[in-house]
Amino acid sequence: MSDTPNDRPDAAKADAPANGQPDTGQTEPQGMPDAGLAAELRIAELESQIGDLTDRLLRAHAEMDNIRKRAEREKVDTAKYAITKFARGVADNFQRAMSALPADVERTGPLQSLLDGVGMTEREFLNVLERNGVRRIDPKGEIFNPHLHQAVMEQMNPEVTAGTVLQVFQSGYTIEDRVLRPAMVVVASGGPKAPKEAPKEQPEAPRGDAAGEAENGGAQT
Repeated sequence: MSDTPNDRPDAAKADAPANGQPDTGQTEPQGMPDAGLAAELRIAELESQIGDLTDRLLRAHAEMDNIRKRAEREKVDTAKYAITKFARGVADNFQRAMSALPADVERTGPLQSLLDGVGMTEREFLNVLERNGVRRIDPKGEIFNPHLHQAVMEQMNPEVTAGTVLQVFQSGYTIEDRVLRPAMVVVASGGPKAPKEAPKEQPEAPRGDAAGEAENGGAQT
């Protein structure tokens, strides 16, 4: 009598899987990352996003701070130089009124009272300007300063130091640390040279229309 497969236990054992589990015909997927590696990759991605957002936030904060400071500076400048347009040319009208009177006219009685009143009004107006940071430049007898004066003519005069302001055609004005308008002057030449002095901090040069007004209002060479 021959043996059947059921009668051969050794053959059955040989056919069984090595792990003792039944063979279902399915295999485990290959090449799949484990949970720990996936979590680390996700954490790295989130940290990168956080760093980028933090950088953007800091940049936005710095920009807003710059805008705030710039607005504060503009506010201060507006308050400091608000009188600029008002000061330009207004004070000159007093001098024009005083000089319009011919030199040979007798200045007595009501005419003298009128001139005195104009002079007092001019002085009061200049005091108001000075309280608001505006100062008149009337440099007759001073040494020419290119930061404050504009020479429209030279005049030979060996009796005074070269560069001395002999005549002021038009007074200038400064406002705080800026030149509102340079003084239009006649400068001496031919005399002894002025001694050199240590450089001093000067107001800013005239800007734009201020310089144009000075050229249009003064005498030309």
